[in-house]
Amino acid sequence: MGLLDNFEKGLERAVNGAFAKTFKSGLQPVEITAALKRELETNAAVVSRDRILVPNNFKVNLASGDYARMMQLGPSLTDQLIDLVQQHATRQGFQFAGGITIALVEDRRMADGMVQITSSTVQGAVSWTPVLDIGGKRYPITQSRTVIGRGSDADITIDDTGISRQHVEVLWDGARAQARDLGSTNGSTLNGARLNKAPFEPESVLQIGRTQIIFRVLAQAAANAAPRAEQAPQQRPAAANQRDLPSSNTGNGVRQDPGGFWGKQ
Repeated sequence: MGLLDNFEKGLERAVNGAFAKTFKSGLQPVEITAALKRELETNAAVVSRDRILVPNNFKVNLASGDYARMMQLGPSLTDQLIDLVQQHATRQGFQFAGGITIALVEDRRMADGMVQITSSTVQGAVSWTPVLDIGGKRYPITQSRTVIGRGSDADITIDDTGISRQHVEVLWDGARAQARDLGSTNGSTLNGARLNKAPFEPESVLQIGRTQIIFRVLAQAAANAAPRAEQAPQQRPAAANQRDLPSSNTGNGVRQDPGGFWGKQ
């Protein structure tokens, strides 16, 4: 089992564990994750030697009881499911035609414990949203400089006595992030290494005091994206090589392709 397999399974455990109190019975979040993966693999279409297209618009049909329990969590569960779909597609060498959307839908005809996925390809622009996950809360990065610390003057205030009033800053230029320690008393580490200033790559872990900060970039469909009339053919190809996939950065400050996510055009 490779590093990405371990990482993906870790995310699944995080999704399932974070919501365990809500889902003591009935459908579990990890079962939705498995169904979404199967939907990707079943509908993967080989467009060319270097491009395997998969659906990016998903409807998760649930029984009334399961739907009610899921909706108690609000958007946090959907965000985690999008993370897992994105990671699985990258590992398999799949590409999307636009941003990923997942909608939970109540189906009163279904019995509790069942899940049914329908999918389609939505072609259009994608919006990449940078976020910081801190202590179970998600903070979108909405400005070029975000200061994190214990003081009330920080952009994100954390109740941790091991953190300075202004401990660390995250810099975002619309395409890449950097993390910089602001001369804190106890210092900071990034992925276990002492931090002064360094690139803040997606899924990296920044440790300050007793607090872990995870940086993520989420792919979401732009508001004007329109569904295609057809769905991807139901084929299951071999995984493609992602090594040479390009990336791009638009002039409006929105990163269209961090890490070569879309593949060759």
